[in-house]
Amino acid sequence: MEQEILNEQNLPEEGALNNGAAEQSADNTITDFEDNQTDIDTSLQNQIETEDYSKFERSELLSKLNQLINNYPVETIVNAVEDIKSAFYKKYRNDYQAAREKFVEQDGLPENFKFADEHQETTFKELYTQFRDKKNAYNQKIDAERAENLQKKLEIIEEIKKLVNTEESINKTFQDFRDLQQRWKEVGQVAQADVKNLWESYNHAVEQFYDYIKINRELRDLDLKENLKEKIALCEKAEALVQEESVVKAFRALQELHNKWRETGPIPSDQKEELWERFKAATTIINKKHQEFFEDQKDRQVQNLAQKTALCERVEEILNTPIDKPKDWEEKSEDLVKIQDLWRTIGYAPKKENSKIYQRFKNDCDLFFAKKREFYKEIKNSQKNNLQQKVELCEKAEALKDSTDWKAATDSFLAMQKQWKEIGQIPFKQSEQLWKRFREACDHFFTAKAAHFSSVDEGQMANLNQKLELIEKVKNFEKTDDNAANVNRLMELQKEWAAIGHVPLNKKDEVQKAFREAIDKQFAALKLEASVRERTNFKAKVESWANSQSKGKIYSERNKIVTKMRELENEITLYENNIGFFSKSANSEALVRDINRKIEKAKNYLAELHEKLRILSETEE
Repeated sequence: MEQEILNEQNLPEEGALNNGAAEQSADNTITDFEDNQTDIDTSLQNQIETEDYSKFERSELLSKLNQLINNYPVETIVNAVEDIKSAFYKKYRNDYQAAREKFVEQDGLPENFKFADEHQETTFKELYTQFRDKKNAYNQKIDAERAENLQKKLEIIEEIKKLVNTEESINKTFQDFRDLQQRWKEVGQVAQADVKNLWESYNHAVEQFYDYIKINRELRDLDLKENLKEKIALCEKAEALVQEESVVKAFRALQELHNKWRETGPIPSDQKEELWERFKAATTIINKKHQEFFEDQKDRQVQNLAQKTALCERVEEILNTPIDKPKDWEEKSEDLVKIQDLWRTIGYAPKKENSKIYQRFKNDCDLFFAKKREFYKEIKNSQKNNLQQKVELCEKAEALKDSTDWKAATDSFLAMQKQWKEIGQIPFKQSEQLWKRFREACDHFFTAKAAHFSSVDEGQMANLNQKLELIEKVKNFEKTDDNAANVNRLMELQKEWAAIGHVPLNKKDEVQKAFREAIDKQFAALKLEASVRERTNFKAKVESWANSQSKGKIYSERNKIVTKMRELENEITLYENNIGFFSKSANSEALVRDINRKIEKAKNYLAELHEKLRILSETEE
């Protein structure tokens, strides 16, 4: 018997290819909406042309789905509907995840997230339910028709068997056989489970007819030749499918060719085996491509799993990196967003692992953004404390802005400005407003100070002129024979100098040096003893301090003198104690004399300090 039915291992069951596609698309959904089984035998239907639905927006996909369901027979839109479903849920999942991540990044809690376009999924479910109901009704109808077709074909087989025993003319018998063959072709498909046995019975009955009926050989040869032409054409179509780019399309078309091969009658015996091998060779190539296609898909999914695992490890590396600055958090956030974008470009992992690896990635990302929110929560608390400190500085500056104690107030304002810089960040919304408030208080004070000292400058120029005149007066000083009177007059000139107010800062050192040189020259001309001159100069300096309200300098000078006096007293005591340790030998006398000289010098210096201390006391009184 001619072998016209492929081995079961080479022919998948009806719907197997679509089921495989369903398994691929099931992982694309966001919810548990999974009903991808397609039971319609698509190889026997005229499918409408599918489009590149990946370029459609979700709303366009819904519109297209509604159009297909309501305007086309359900059996012609199965592939298109499944492709639309895959594209819709891929876009829906990506948009859903992007919206959720953005919501979480903006300090939203994941459990509070609600997708704005959730109604589109509800609409899709309703449309897909309509399709599924129509598909189920169609399948029920097809099942009933196939059962009826099976019964019809069994009856045809029985009628062919009866032709062997007919007593009618050969021509009439052959015409009846032709009619039965035509009826066989016109009867539709039967269930796949019945195909093999049915065709074996049919072929057996046909073989019996050709073997036992004394039919006209010419007519028989003509029939065999027509069948040969049909099967050669089927071989050519099968061989052409080898070049089809779409492995899935080629496999589906091959199923249809095999059905037609079965329907075609016997061919000459000498060509039967050769032609079958030709047809089987093309079938083997297509089946192999189909198997390799899905094997390749599995390999790619394994590779995708490896890539996604690597991305998870990168996120976990970021999680384990200490981050304590907002700038670093933002940089790491950008890195994580790039990783998420890269994740979206990678295809599915193996079905058993896809959900696990996605959950791992999602949990890692959620943990990162949770840590980021906690960091910024602490920043906000810190900023709240900083805000309070800056408000207090504003209040302090505003309370001091009208002060005329220029020196003390200036020091305070400079200290406040330094403190302002040292205080950390405050909430952005209040930063500019609070800085403006603080700056206005500072500007108010320094503007008033500038205005004040601009008027003081005129007085300083007058003081400068007075001091220049006084320098000339000292230079032209005429001494008398009474040195005591000369000293008193020069001291009066020093007091007069001290009584004159400030001069411009850029002239201060210059006129002070000129006056000091002039007064020193006059004192030198008096040829006073060094100690007398030292006391005179010291007294003049102290009196200038008293007259210029610089009493703080007097206090400071007193402390220095007292400290020095204590040091000298300790030094003298030490020297006097050390003398007792030396013997009265010739070698020690020189050392003793040197120590005595130091003691004498220290006592003289101590006496001068006592005199200076007396002058300070008199001045204070």
